[in-house]
Amino acid sequence: MVYILFVNPNVLGVTGMDKGAIFTATAFASAFGCFLMGFLANYPIAISASLGINAFFAYSVCLGMHVEWQTALSGVFVASIIFIILTALKLREKIIDAIPADLKAAIGGGIGLFIAFLGLQDGGLVMGNKETLVSLGSLHTGTTWITIFGLVITLVMMSMKIPGAIFIGMVLNTILGMAVGLIPLPTHLVSSIPSIAPTFGQAITHIGNIDSVQMVVVVLTFLLVTFFDTAGTLVGLAQQAGLIKDNKIPNVGKALIADSSTMMVGSILGTSPMGAFVESSAGIAVGGRTGFTTIVVGILFILGTFFSPLLSVITTQVTAPALIIVGILMAQSLKQVHWEEFEIAAPSFLILVGMPFTYSIADGIALGFIVYPITMIAAKRGKEVSAMMYALAVVFVIFLWILNS
Repeated sequence: MVYILFVNPNVLGVTGMDKGAIFTATAFASAFGCFLMGFLANYPIAISASLGINAFFAYSVCLGMHVEWQTALSGVFVASIIFIILTALKLREKIIDAIPADLKAAIGGGIGLFIAFLGLQDGGLVMGNKETLVSLGSLHTGTTWITIFGLVITLVMMSMKIPGAIFIGMVLNTILGMAVGLIPLPTHLVSSIPSIAPTFGQAITHIGNIDSVQMVVVVLTFLLVTFFDTAGTLVGLAQQAGLIKDNKIPNVGKALIADSSTMMVGSILGTSPMGAFVESSAGIAVGGRTGFTTIVVGILFILGTFFSPLLSVITTQVTAPALIIVGILMAQSLKQVHWEEFEIAAPSFLILVGMPFTYSIADGIALGFIVYPITMIAAKRGKEVSAMMYALAVVFVIFLWILNS
């Protein structure tokens, strides 16, 4: 998981935020979330800045909607408060139970495609094209070959089931870049912890900027996107760890309190929404079954704050392979979709392709959730659709209308 300390500053840094502050905020918020999850819920599911949602924060909200990053953090803060209230009312549990397993799997796979697409772009393997929208990047660019090397070596190590393959791949990729002069050599490896002052408390001091329809939409979007991302990830990891009993997740309320509280703390410190981290699957795969796993991860996140000088050498070409690999891992959930049933396949497919094609996780979810009751009714299976899913379809129609007005 440690790569998030370098990936998150690179993603959020495009908004003008201080990368050092993001580094520290990500580490401390992650440690807080891991401790809370470990002690409160006793789950081997670590918490950190959610990939995909951080991209939504940076590219869709800040760059796309031209919202200042301070105000965007305020949006995350307000969304987290609503999140905590919904968790206390157990509404999140009810909604999680109401979402069909197929759509949950499609959400995880769609986020995976979106993250992989970002990695391909960051690494120069995919670029914009006026005629075809996107095309293969230039193979005559040195930095693109850094991405290619990192991707290949990581794919090989992952296939060989080498522990820590993603992180080792980033290290080898960085060494190659420095050896060929495409990445600057760091002056030192260890330093004092970067100041969190540039981002700390901005979420609270700028809360008054949430005074327009656009910002209300931003808050609701953060709420919806984070809700479905963390819910899907939590369900998938709990299933992997064998924690689901009678189609229910024991102590899920405590786990949801942990992630919603961490989201609030993260916004105050200065980072995008936090949530259950899909890479927790690596720890679960090698035996993690209790909160002790996440407590150790939290301690290691704190120790990681002393290695901030590596930020200067961890470029987007270095982190791009990690994003692509994470996309592959998340896409594995698609095997749970009943593709042979068209009424299920159609909304699942729209979720899957909607996220990368619209460059928005929320839009992809909206497309699938709106179509789902339509196809189920057409297949004479409308009675199988819960009242909650009908309500969510209406909510998403309104959501898309407001977002595009």
